[in-house]
Amino acid sequence: MSQSITVSWSTVDAKYPEASVQVDKLPNHDLILRCQAGLRPDRVAFAELLRRYQSQVDRVLYHLAPDWADRADLAQEVWIRVYRNINRLQDPAKFRGWLSRIATNLFYDELRKRKRVMSPLSLDAPRSLEDGEMDWEIAGDTPGPEEELTTREFYEQLREAIADLPEVFRTTIVLREIEGLAYEEIAEITGVSLGTVKSRIARARTRLQAHLQIYLDS
Repeated sequence: MSQSITVSWSTVDAKYPEASVQVDKLPNHDLILRCQAGLRPDRVAFAELLRRYQSQVDRVLYHLAPDWADRADLAQEVWIRVYRNINRLQDPAKFRGWLSRIATNLFYDELRKRKRVMSPLSLDAPRSLEDGEMDWEIAGDTPGPEEELTTREFYEQLREAIADLPEVFRTTIVLREIEGLAYEEIAEITGVSLGTVKSRIARARTRLQAHLQIYLDS
């Protein structure tokens, strides 16, 4: 996976102060309620919320915009929006889906501003190293060179297959298969009916299977 995105908090003044409250012991629901209690989110509680959910923001932006060099700026803007609008969240249990919606909407806002065609999705873009690029780490003990090559080729085909999906299918399949969100959460995030979400996921899976079957048969 890509390196974790570091978020600067000079803009919203939400740096980690010395811990005077054991917020790290609070369940997510209570932590969100604590952030909603005042006119502005409690800084200690909000910093803990950021710590728990930063990886989710990183992951969503990574899969939607793997080639964007300014993902760190987007991640910071996501949390600024969360900081400013968390009091509008009526059900703390829906925070995870609400956070993904903010990240997804921000991405598409930026995409429209750039007014250019791009492939916004990759399951895992190669990481740049001093001696070249390296794909994601392959699960297993110590795969041999041939197995490693075959696995790498397969996931390259999978990345290409997802990149070829229509935009609405790409977004839906990322939220379902990569983010692991429920159908109801995806419907809320994308603003379509539950039936449409299920239909898009089914059609996306069918297209991916057809693409990969051609590769496997060959």
